Amino acid sequence: MDQGFQFYVGIDWATEAHQVCLMDRDGQTIKEISIEHTGTAIARFAEELRQLSGGHPEKVAVAIEMPRGAVVETLVEKGFAVFAINPKQLDRFRDRHTVAGAKDDRRDAFVAADSLRTDQHCFRRVRLDDPLVIQIREMSRLDEDLCEELNRQSNRLRDLLHRFYPQMLGLSPAADDPWLWSLLELAPTPAQGKRLRSQKIAALLRRHRIRRLSPSDVMEKLKTPELTGAPGVTEACSAHIALLLPSLCLTHAQRVKCQAQIEMLLDQLGEASPKEGEERREHRDVEILRSLPGVGRKVAATMLAEASQPLVERDYHALRAHAGVAPVTRQSGKRATVSMRRACNQRLRNAVYHWARVSAQVDPQTKTQYGALRQRGHSHGRALRGVADRLMRILVAMLQRGTLYEPSRLTHATLVTAESHA
Repeated sequence: MDQGFQFYVGIDWATEAHQVCLMDRDGQTIKEISIEHTGTAIARFAEELRQLSGGHPEKVAVAIEMPRGAVVETLVEKGFAVFAINPKQLDRFRDRHTVAGAKDDRRDAFVAADSLRTDQHCFRRVRLDDPLVIQIREMSRLDEDLCEELNRQSNRLRDLLHRFYPQMLGLSPAADDPWLWSLLELAPTPAQGKRLRSQKIAALLRRHRIRRLSPSDVMEKLKTPELTGAPGVTEACSAHIALLLPSLCLTHAQRVKCQAQIEMLLDQLGEASPKEGEERREHRDVEILRSLPGVGRKVAATMLAEASQPLVERDYHALRAHAGVAPVTRQSGKRATVSMRRACNQRLRNAVYHWARVSAQVDPQTKTQYGALRQRGHSHGRALRGVADRLMRILVAMLQRGTLYEPSRLTHATLVTAESHA
C-alpha cells in the first residue's frame, strides 16, 4: 500500500477550528496546529503543506473523518491524497494509544495521521464527484426534507379536520391533495361548505384535473350532518387551517420545483459528454441505471447521490454494504448468527427498498425470485433484500460492460445463483 508518501496529516474536523497533526513517514510528529474554518486559513494551510512537500502535494496523505466539505475539497483540488474513514473505525484505532479511554482533539488528529501511516488499507481514497452529481445530491436530500415537512403539515391538517370537519376527510382521507386545500379556501367551515355552489366546485375540479369525483359527489359529502362541538371550536380550527394552508401550498410548490430540478439534472448528466482523459462515466451510468426495472427519478437520483464512488469504482461489495443489503455474520465457536445490517446509508437503504419493491411488481424475473424467496420462509423485507442484492449485481455488471438492461440476457442460472447468494 506504500504509494511513496513522505508526510501524513491527521485532521480532527470541527465547526469553527480544525486540529491538525503532521508527521513524517517514521511516525515522528513534526507539527500540531489549529486552523480556522475560513477560506483564508484553509488556503494558507494547503500552501504550507505544498511548500513542506517541496512542491509535490502527491507525497502528502491526509486522513479525515468527513468525506466531503470545504477542507476536503480544497486539499483534493490542490493535488493532495485525502483519505476518509468511518468515525467508529477511528475510535478503535484510538485504543492503540490509550487504554484509559482518553480523548481530545489533539489526540484524535494524531491517531488519524498515525493510523493512515500504518493501516492505509482501512481508509478510503476521496475523489471529487462530478458537479452535476453534487447538485443531484443536494436536490435529492432537499426533496426528502420537503416530503417529510409536507407529511407533517398534512397530518396537522388532517387532525384539525377530524376535529370539526370530517366531511372533507371523506373526499381526501390523508388531507394531502392540493385540490382539497383549494376547496378549504372556498369553504373553511361546514356551514359554508353546505352553501357552496355546484359551478364553483366544477371549476375547482377542472382546474386541478380531478375526474374521480363529480361536483354532485362533493356536494353530497359537504351536505352531510356536521359534528356538534363546543362553542368556538369551529372558529378556532378554521383560523388555524387558514394559517396552515399557505404553508402547505408553498411546501408542495417547492417540492414540485425540486423534483423538476432533479429531472433536469439527471437529463443533463445523461447527455453530458466526458472531458478528454476523464475516467468518470456518470453520463453513461445514468442511462444504464434508469434502464433497470423499478428505477425512477427518485431512486436514480438517490443512487447517484449517495453511492457515487461505489458506482464509479464498480464496487459491488461496497454498494451492497452501503445500501444495507449485505448481511452481518457473527461467529464464535459453534454459534453463528446472520442478521440484517443496521449500519448503512439510510437514504440509500430506502431507495433500494423501493427499487426492489417496484421491480418485483413490474419485472417477471424479479417477481419469480421474490416468490421463490417467500416460499423458502423469508419475510417480505428479507425477500426484498435478496431481490435488491441481485439487482445490484446486475447493475454493476452492466456498468462494467456499458450495456443497458435486457431481460433476454438473463438466464435461469442467474436467478438460481441470486437465490443461493441471498
